[in-house]
Amino acid sequence: QVQLVESGGGLVQAGGSLRLSCAASGRTFSRYGMGWFRQAPGKERDFVAAISRSGGNTYYAASVKGRFTISRDNAKSTVYLRMNSLKPEDTAVYYCAAINSERLLIAGFYDYWGQGTQVTVSS
Repeated sequence: QVQLVESGGGLVQAGGSLRLSCAASGRTFSRYGMGWFRQAPGKERDFVAAISRSGGNTYYAASVKGRFTISRDNAKSTVYLRMNSLKPEDTAVYYCAAINSERLLIAGFYDYWGQGTQVTVSS
C-alpha cells in the first residue's frame, strides 16, 4: 500500500502561483511514477502532469504546459506541482496518484490516490 497526502491548495488570484505537495508513505516511492489530476465540479477527472520514477521524464496537459512544473524528491518521498500564471479555469480539486507502470497519462491505470486538495483561482 501507498498512502498519499496532498497539501498546498488554497485561494489565489488570477496570475498568482501555488505549489502543491504530495507526501507518500508505505512502499518504496521511487518504484512509482507519479501524476497530478484535477476535477472541477460536474466534470471528469483530467490529467494535469506526470513524472517518471526517476524524474527523468515529465508530461503535461496542453492546458498547463509552460505554466505548471512537476518534480519529485525521492529522498523525501514527495512529488510537487508548481503552478504559475493561474487562471480561473484551473479551479478544481487536485489529486496526486501513484502508478506502478509507465502508463502515466491515464487515470484508470493509477494504483493509489490521495484525498485531493482544493485550488480556487479568483478572477
